[in-house]
Amino acid sequence: MANTPYPESYYAASANAVPPRPALQDDVDTDVCVIGAGYTGLSSALFLLENGFKVTVLEAARVGFGASGRNGGQIVNSYSRDIDVIERTVGPKQAQLLGQMAFEGGRIIRERVARYNIQCDLKDGGVFAAMTARQMGHLESQKRLWERFGHTQLELMDQRRIREVVACDQYVGGMLDMSGGHIHPLNLALGEAAAVESLGGTIYEQSPAVRIERGATPVVHTPQGKVRARFIIVAGNAYLGNLVPELAAKSMPCGTQVITTEPLGEELAKTLLPQDYCVEDCNYLLDYYRLSGDKRLIFGGGVVYGARDPANIEAIIRPKMLKAFPQLKDVKIDYAWTGNFLLTLSRLPQVGRLGDNIYYSQGCSGHGVTYTHLAGKVLAEALRGQAERFDAFADLPHYPFPGGQMLRTPFAALGAWYYGLRDKLGV
Repeated sequence: MANTPYPESYYAASANAVPPRPALQDDVDTDVCVIGAGYTGLSSALFLLENGFKVTVLEAARVGFGASGRNGGQIVNSYSRDIDVIERTVGPKQAQLLGQMAFEGGRIIRERVARYNIQCDLKDGGVFAAMTARQMGHLESQKRLWERFGHTQLELMDQRRIREVVACDQYVGGMLDMSGGHIHPLNLALGEAAAVESLGGTIYEQSPAVRIERGATPVVHTPQGKVRARFIIVAGNAYLGNLVPELAAKSMPCGTQVITTEPLGEELAKTLLPQDYCVEDCNYLLDYYRLSGDKRLIFGGGVVYGARDPANIEAIIRPKMLKAFPQLKDVKIDYAWTGNFLLTLSRLPQVGRLGDNIYYSQGCSGHGVTYTHLAGKVLAEALRGQAERFDAFADLPHYPFPGGQMLRTPFAALGAWYYGLRDKLGV
């Protein structure tokens, strides 16, 4: 079977050294088979192992190969649709539960990093940057909303104050969330995988799940082996393909693009982001950026619907970077890559169970770093018979994309064009 390497990226080039893991070559019996060694799968595996389950993880390529190892590396609280939208959709009782969980993912990441001594350049502090008075108004109401759910590490920033933390004159103000922050995402995944193995879990790489035999004791087939389990957790997200047909119609893989500069040096880096916070703007099609551990600027943005790889990523993203930081016009770009995330029509995660023993979580819609860590805990709770928090997610309504799989990409792109136009016009 072909050996799938990591796609070229700054993260792959600077990953902590880990020997490749073997492919599954025989038949295995386990309590839980987890499909996918990204954050959702690894977080689930860790919580289950800590609670005495025997866990086997199957990964089609390498640990963190998908969005978990290619994302912007930002710890951003809440969901892609905020708690007020959830409240209007499902009512106050379910929203209360989801609101209480909205800030848990970041805490889980920090707890994992501390407990398992994961080297992933963890830094505290994330900035939401407003480009218009309307966006600033939204941040003011967001602060009130989050504080209602007990989240208090927030500071509103006027134009003068935001200039102290970001050397960019595009912003009229912003909000600082000190429980936000940033990490080297692939190194976080690799550290979590090592933690899984330290607790007796097994991870097979280059072992795609090609078929699930459903039943009282489900079996997951790979090209050269199979895993018989009491429970299955499906955590393939945007890289799941058509393994579980019921999940494909209600979600769509999308690509986001990231570039990384050459090392800027301590002095220049400090003038751009003096406190080393990460930043995202408040546009619908947002830009996001931060410094790496070795003082490069990592800058991402743009969405390609249907997850095609654009021909020239640097041509798409570099102009956005220079608009924010014209002082980088002579700086070389060392890396440019794309990675897929999974979008749902509601932009809320899809969580559920198929039959009695197949559980899934997917569709983070761009808020995956924190949500996936929470999802692992919630899935593990459900397998232990504590389903209240799982049910709060599972009861969220989800709809297929209009026109089915053939038309979902043009419809979504049309929606993005509309919101992009609104961003440009400042409405």
